[in-house]
Amino acid sequence: MNLKEATEISKCLSNQTRIQIMEWLKKPESNFPPQEALGHFDYGVCVSFIHKKAGLSQSTISAYLTSMQKCDLLILTRHGKWSYLKRNERTIQEYIQFIS
Repeated sequence: MNLKEATEISKCLSNQTRIQIMEWLKKPESNFPPQEALGHFDYGVCVSFIHKKAGLSQSTISAYLTSMQKCDLLILTRHGKWSYLKRNERTIQEYIQFIS
């Protein structure tokens, strides 16, 4: 990780809702309903569940999630017509090591 990447992640995490999303995704089984289509959280959480839990407009959540993907904090997986997101633990660990 370099200074530019760490700075972008820091900017991304300077928003309370984005940090909440990262917290929710840390333990998806505790924070979201079961993934009916898949039956597991291996691919992450359906974007619609994140939107519903956050209680913000779809465009706002979409912008937040897109910026978090661009910083490589989230991994997107498409399954059929649904999009699932999960934390990128590798990037999170690299960020933690960089700032320590």
